[in-house]
Amino acid sequence: MGMLGWVIMGLAIWHFTIFLPDRFWGGIVGAFLGSLAGSIVVGLIIYGVKVSALRVPGKKETDVGVVLYAVPGALIGMAVVYLLGMRREGAGQQAPPEM
Repeated sequence: MGMLGWVIMGLAIWHFTIFLPDRFWGGIVGAFLGSLAGSIVVGLIIYGVKVSALRVPGKKETDVGVVLYAVPGALIGMAVVYLLGMRREGAGQQAPPEM
């Protein structure tokens, strides 16, 4: 159940990329994948440190606090994909977004 919460939180934060310039590596799909991957990985790490085991919380262990573990991960994941896109664009490997 915790994994579902992390994925939904990553998806919700991904929706705010509409306000950013499209410089993500892979475009909007790259931002989506970065957000989901980051929210899952960081959620697992934070929860794993808390309970001393790398596992997904079950239904009874999932609360609002556990779901909020995904917020920094989603932001970090999208930032990494954004920086990769900017780097590729600067190197001429990726076309700049059309306006």
